[in-house]
Amino acid sequence: MLAPGVWGVVATPFTGSALDVDEPSLARLVEHYAALGVAGLTVLGVFGEAARLDTAERRAVLETVLDSVDLPVVVGATGLSTAPVIEDVALAAELAGPRLAGAMVQVNSGDPQVLSRHLAAVHEATGAGLVVQDYPLVSGVRVGPAALAAALSATPGVVAVKAEAPPTTTAIATLTESLDLPVFGGLGGLGLLDELAAGAAGAMTGFSFPEGLLACVEAWRTGGYSAAREAFLPYLPLVNFEQQATVALAIRKECLRRRGLIMDAGVRPPAAALPEALREQLHRHVTAVSTMTEVA
Repeated sequence: MLAPGVWGVVATPFTGSALDVDEPSLARLVEHYAALGVAGLTVLGVFGEAARLDTAERRAVLETVLDSVDLPVVVGATGLSTAPVIEDVALAAELAGPRLAGAMVQVNSGDPQVLSRHLAAVHEATGAGLVVQDYPLVSGVRVGPAALAAALSATPGVVAVKAEAPPTTTAIATLTESLDLPVFGGLGGLGLLDELAAGAAGAMTGFSFPEGLLACVEAWRTGGYSAAREAFLPYLPLVNFEQQATVALAIRKECLRRRGLIMDAGVRPPAAALPEALREQLHRHVTAVSTMTEVA
């Protein structure tokens, strides 16, 4: 089973007009996550723009992360068809070895039997534990939480679920009641407090201030709802700001750049660049949270 807590979802920094992978910035970013005490890292996910990387770049990204920190990793697979997913997961297993805590595989069918066969085939071919990601905004596939639970209960090798199909709180409640698996929230931490109340094991997301996710989850463990609410409230305006449709990726990478964690906030097409109209408000949000973080 995947360890509970906060799993940082890692951006892929790019540099220059050609938007080449910026390995020094990537190393600095994951070293920051390690210093904060996250449970592990999720690499080559949606936030990592994995679908816009070629195989050599995917290898370079994962090798940089593995060489920079000693944390366990969850590695994303970008496809929905079984053969390409097996190929992605096999590469991750080859490079990460025993540090591969799980391969993140998207839900590829609303039919529990089809989904179960797909996941079982990936696990059988690679031996990797699977983190099943239900993210219909990206995959285009919708499955109800009861159907998802039915599929996973019949599938060997599943080590966690990442629930990102709104309403996430009700989905997490159903999944945690039905399965003996850790279920993690995502979506930038937008529903984290309510997801913890529904039984989530933690967060697996790329919010630009993972300090806030860690503070919320730790406060939940030690003080329950009231403590977690108080810990997370100062971060919520930025959490909300980062989750704006079509530009969320660009906003989050610009926040990381302003923190000095990456050198360039470039995103690869077809992702949208940061609109100029948002820069002043982004500056306000980052300044407010940075000041609070420095004081803490």
